[in-house]
Amino acid sequence: MSANGYRIAITGATGLVGSALTSTLSDQGSHVVPFRRGTSQPDSPDVFWDPTEQGICHPESLGHVDAVVHLAGENIATGRWTVAQKKRIHDSRVNATRNLVRSLSKLEQPPATFVCASAIGFYGDRGSEELTETSRPGTGFLSELCRNWEDAATEAENAGMRVVRVRIGVILSSQGGALKKMLTPFRLCAGGIVGDGKQYWSWIGLPDVVGILCEAITNQDLQGSVNAVSPKPVTNRDFTKILGMVLHRPTIFPFPAFVARALLGEMAEELLLGSTRVIPKVLTELPYEFQHPDLESCLRYVLR
Repeated sequence: MSANGYRIAITGATGLVGSALTSTLSDQGSHVVPFRRGTSQPDSPDVFWDPTEQGICHPESLGHVDAVVHLAGENIATGRWTVAQKKRIHDSRVNATRNLVRSLSKLEQPPATFVCASAIGFYGDRGSEELTETSRPGTGFLSELCRNWEDAATEAENAGMRVVRVRIGVILSSQGGALKKMLTPFRLCAGGIVGDGKQYWSWIGLPDVVGILCEAITNQDLQGSVNAVSPKPVTNRDFTKILGMVLHRPTIFPFPAFVARALLGEMAEELLLGSTRVIPKVLTELPYEFQHPDLESCLRYVLR
């Protein structure tokens, strides 16, 4: 569905997903209102917010919007998960979402729709079990983080907003995210499987992330949790093989599990070695037409 004529506010509008979403919505004829971090400035047309303290600095500056898309949050893969880093990640998602929702709830006319990013980390390490939106949450730091994050977003329902929680998988883009970090070693012929390679990676191309978010904004029947992943998750071994084929590079140098744990600690266990086989049941039942449902075509597209 097109968002032509919508007025949509976005947090994290300058990030990888936010920039692509902003461009697409603008092309569709929407008016995008980006949130900016910091203190509101006199006579500024921008909307300022303080994520971990008060939410929107002056809620009246937002005016009427049809939807708010909340994408902001600390990068979870910038370094080891120290106690301090975990707190920053938690506060940037859970506290920020709660503060934003409270600000929106106080508006004279709250937005009709609140779309909040979440992640497939909700499900935890589950081996080869097929996971849909109704599957129970897992265990571990990411699972607990996602549960609290989604609970904060769901509070928007009390103000009459339609809430969509988009659980995003491993985003494939040459501009950022996990794939960009992989490209250099793979192009230098130093890429290989991680651990035993049997763990499932549930991936999604950036164009489909944007498409799913647009669907969440415009489809009034869509509500609750939505898995934003390809319908064809692959094991790390298959991912490695296909990426090497697309780049025309051998993939003979493995990244042993013990090395990953030594370098990255808990983060390696959950992000690299954990297995999460997620199925986008809600989207396939809509049905949503994926632009790049299989890994090879997606990689060839995003890597041009």
